[in-house]
Amino acid sequence: MESSISLAIYRSIFISDIHLGTKDCKADYLYHCLSQLRCDTLFLVGDIVDLWALRRKAYWPESHHKLFNKFVELAQSGTRVVYIPGNHDEAIRDYLHLNIAQVELFEEYHHLTNANKRLLVIHGDVFDSAVRAAPLLTWTGDCLYDFLLFLNRCYSRLRKLFGRPYWSLSTFIKSKVSKAQEYISRYRCAALKCAKNKGFDGVVCGHIHQPDLCETEQGIYANCGDWIENCTLLVEHLNGDMELVRWTEVQQAISQYRTQVSSMDDLNEAA
Repeated sequence: MESSISLAIYRSIFISDIHLGTKDCKADYLYHCLSQLRCDTLFLVGDIVDLWALRRKAYWPESHHKLFNKFVELAQSGTRVVYIPGNHDEAIRDYLHLNIAQVELFEEYHHLTNANKRLLVIHGDVFDSAVRAAPLLTWTGDCLYDFLLFLNRCYSRLRKLFGRPYWSLSTFIKSKVSKAQEYISRYRCAALKCAKNKGFDGVVCGHIHQPDLCETEQGIYANCGDWIENCTLLVEHLNGDMELVRWTEVQQAISQYRTQVSSMDDLNEAA
């Protein structure tokens, strides 16, 4: 169900947790992604603009402005764009069921795939109450996460300096921390339980910056991931199959392919 390369026309694309307005947002990566892919419907599953961060400090570089305009451009050129606000852009929830620049706003969305699966599309902050830790642990976790993102920025700059592709140090560290994995498991269970109780076959969400796509006894769990650490998106193929795409791996595969083609051209010219 997971792929490293998939360039095609999709029925639906699901993206969440971009956090425009923060230093960790990989706006350039996502802009390149959206310029390469096509879909009938683009779902923006919350925390697209980080209003919390913008209230603390204004940060809106050209790359963020360019990506924001890309969403509007897609909406006005035939792609249906559905925006489901999250907790970091919760102020936008005051305008639900309105169309702003052809972008449709919903609190949650009921999506029927071409495989006839009913999916609840929701950001996922509503599940916090089911998985929340003690206040001190929550505060400590937030501080540690901010520190992980700082390390990730520094490490990414070093890799770029040495010509290495992007790789998420913070995601790797989280995968080794048992408490983080326990939280992710509880969140998955809460999301699946909510979807099942509402009569859905599964859930598409974001919020925890942990991409995942799996089919369990309780239903389909699809987490979009994020564009802070992982640079991932969920896609629905024309036949209704769901796939998790890691865009940095796609970029790397494209780069390798172009290098191989260039080498072949050089050999042909030399011959």
